Amino acid sequence: MTQEFSRKLSLERIGPAGYDLTIEANATELAALATRLHLPEVNALTCRFRLRPAPNGTYIAEGWLDAVVTQTCVVSLDDFPALVSDHFVVCLVPAGSESDDIDPESIDEIPYRDGVIDLGDAASEQLALALDPWPRKPDASLPTAETDEPTSPFAALRQKHLPA
Repeated sequence: MTQEFSRKLSLERIGPAGYDLTIEANATELAALATRLHLPEVNALTCRFRLRPAPNGTYIAEGWLDAVVTQTCVVSLDDFPALVSDHFVVCLVPAGSESDDIDPESIDEIPYRDGVIDLGDAASEQLALALDPWPRKPDASLPTAETDEPTSPFAALRQKHLPA
């Protein structure tokens, strides 16, 4: 499967002191991410990573994600620009050694194979998680009801049978 935004990194590059890296999506990758995430547009995506070794062949990846996307307002259905910023921590683990822990408070695990991790795919997943699931344009408001009284199914009958 081809990833929309791929930045593979050999984990051998992460020394005992760790490794810092910033990745940025190009125009083609941004368009593909918009399709994947069902967004009108992804205008920019940058993610800064700080990687450090941990016990048993695992690595901790701390990330700072910044993106500019176009979302569709759930109230007005207008498209509007939105800024997405997120700080996250994930654990990179050898494939097959993932934890069975389903605790939502535990650190997410990303499996890697053959000593290589795809940081672009990790950033894409974090962007998907950071998006507002119910985006609302800043000036959007719900329409107000036009009648002050609730109508009942018997209101029309009442009008016909009331004395004048």
